[in-house]
Amino acid sequence: MAAPAPHATGDNPYGLIPALQQGGLVTQVTFGILVIMSVGSWYIFFVKLFEQQKIIKEGRRARTVFWQTAGPASGADDAAAKLASAASKLDTNGAYRQIVDDGLTANAEHHKLTDSIDQHDWMVNSLARSQGAITAKLSGGLAFLATVGSTAPFVGLFGTVIGIIRALIRIGAAGQASIDAVAGPVGEALIMTAIGLVVAVPAVMQYNWLMRRNKSIGEELAKFANHVHGYMISGGQVRPTVAAPRAAAPARPAAGSTAASTGGATSTSRP
Repeated sequence: MAAPAPHATGDNPYGLIPALQQGGLVTQVTFGILVIMSVGSWYIFFVKLFEQQKIIKEGRRARTVFWQTAGPASGADDAAAKLASAASKLDTNGAYRQIVDDGLTANAEHHKLTDSIDQHDWMVNSLARSQGAITAKLSGGLAFLATVGSTAPFVGLFGTVIGIIRALIRIGAAGQASIDAVAGPVGEALIMTAIGLVVAVPAVMQYNWLMRRNKSIGEELAKFANHVHGYMISGGQVRPTVAAPRAAAPARPAAGSTAASTGGATSTSRP
């Protein structure tokens, strides 16, 4: 009886593809769920990172160009007009522009209230609602990252348990309990646990990093809203200190021209 032909070089009978082919529908569905989790977490990560970078960039502009354009005002109406003019320096759909627009709307609608309420309280509540809406938008999708980070290892473990059960059934049916017969199928089943960890660890790191950046962005938005509130309530008298733009450094003369001017001065001093 001829001996069975050895496996071709580079052909791994216990890799991921054989595990999916032999694992059955449950293993394949489990692997598909993990793939969806991984793709979804990376998609949310890059989308949120783009949104955060956009707000951070707008924040730099709001702290400099916006307040430089607004300048001091001479009354409540003048302050509102200057804020509206300076708002054109911000992105139309940006977070900082939304705070300015909501502040101007609250200022314009205060006199329409039938019940007496202090303008300070009305402005604070309006700006707080605006900040809350922006924060909620930034936090959208982060719950998915937290869910993936906490459940992906267990989804992979479920695939491993099913794989081990199927492997033990095949071993029992074959009547072989040697290490060669046990190690291969069990090793295939453990692949699902490894995939679950590969999906979960990046999701947890992405969630923590994005949450920390959201907290920093929220603090900057609260500071800006406080400046807008103070500017409008004081009629433009209270505003943040804006650093003056850096003056351009004087251009240095070229080395050749310096030498020529030095030589000319020396020659004129000789008798």
